[in-house]
Amino acid sequence: MPSFINQIVLSEPSGRPNSIVQFIASFVFLGIYLYAWSGGNGDSSSWVLVMMVGSLLSAIAESLPKDQRLTAGVLRATAVTVLLCLLTATVFAPQFVIG
Repeated sequence: MPSFINQIVLSEPSGRPNSIVQFIASFVFLGIYLYAWSGGNGDSSSWVLVMMVGSLLSAIAESLPKDQRLTAGVLRATAVTVLLCLLTATVFAPQFVIG
């Protein structure tokens, strides 16, 4: 199991193509939230901000230089933790996610 973690989490950052896609995804999530907020539904769509943060952390991890493996791994693990917290909140307390 530790070799699997080393291969996925502590590998070299993937570089520009992956980070650009993830940055675009985080901006799309921000746009969705701003659209919902402008319509008066900002409270019920706060889960989109969590998705944006997870995507942004992953994008920052992938845009780091190749020699920053540990920093990229920490950012990836933080992004996974943020998204797992959203999933856990959806299962155990859906009223906080759905509104």
